[in-house]
Amino acid sequence: MISDITIGQFFPGQSVLHRMDPRVKIVLMFFFLVSLFLIDGPVPYGALTLLTIILGALSGIPAKIIIRSVKPLWWILLFTFLIHFASMPGRVVAQVWIFQFTEEGFWRGFFISLRLVLLIVLSSYLTLTTSPLMLTDALERLLKPLKCIGVPAHELAMMMTIALRFVPTLLQETDKIMKAQQSRGVDFSSGNMLTQLRNIIPILIPLFISAFRRADELAMAMEARCYHGGEGRTRMKALAVSGVDYGAVALSVIFLGAVMGASFFLKQS
Repeated sequence: MISDITIGQFFPGQSVLHRMDPRVKIVLMFFFLVSLFLIDGPVPYGALTLLTIILGALSGIPAKIIIRSVKPLWWILLFTFLIHFASMPGRVVAQVWIFQFTEEGFWRGFFISLRLVLLIVLSSYLTLTTSPLMLTDALERLLKPLKCIGVPAHELAMMMTIALRFVPTLLQETDKIMKAQQSRGVDFSSGNMLTQLRNIIPILIPLFISAFRRADELAMAMEARCYHGGEGRTRMKALAVSGVDYGAVALSVIFLGAVMGASFFLKQS
């Protein structure tokens, strides 16, 4: 299960998404994620699902890696679907004990679950096609206007990127600790909930120790390289917006306008 989590991982490549400016990718991803909470109806959701599939094909990322990003949250998706299926009023299609499952609840639960899947996959595209270094530079550039009110843009971008970068590392460390505990006879899958929570303690303590040790080693490495923040810092590869980025922005504006218009029309009809 832990190995299926792809948050913070980077998949190298030369696809269209890899070549795009990371600032443009962050802004476009933000608007696409916001649009997921504003649309309604099968046509807008179908259009965004088709776009997500096309982006996956353009990114060159294997489908199994994209599916792995959703796999750890399947129980949340199932729970969300069942809650809406059993609680929304409408035409009853089945009844189990005190729960009435309705047709309207089925479609509402389906679209809400689909929204969560698209949210996860679109967010994964950003980290899978953008290196941590480029992501740091992009976040710093986007936060730069806030410097005038005293916001430390470089430090915030660095902290966010380091946190994102260390997610795969901590997951690998957790997997090693779990395998070491299992080799000593610890069973994480059997027993009641209290027993399973008690079995987590031997994982958390060495994991926290390892995380603090890695943080201390990273701080010492940065000090050894005379790191003093973003003041006077230069970049080997400067970020530049290209024709691909302008084309992506234009197509995204047209697509989002059409999707939002279709959603508004369906709500009015």
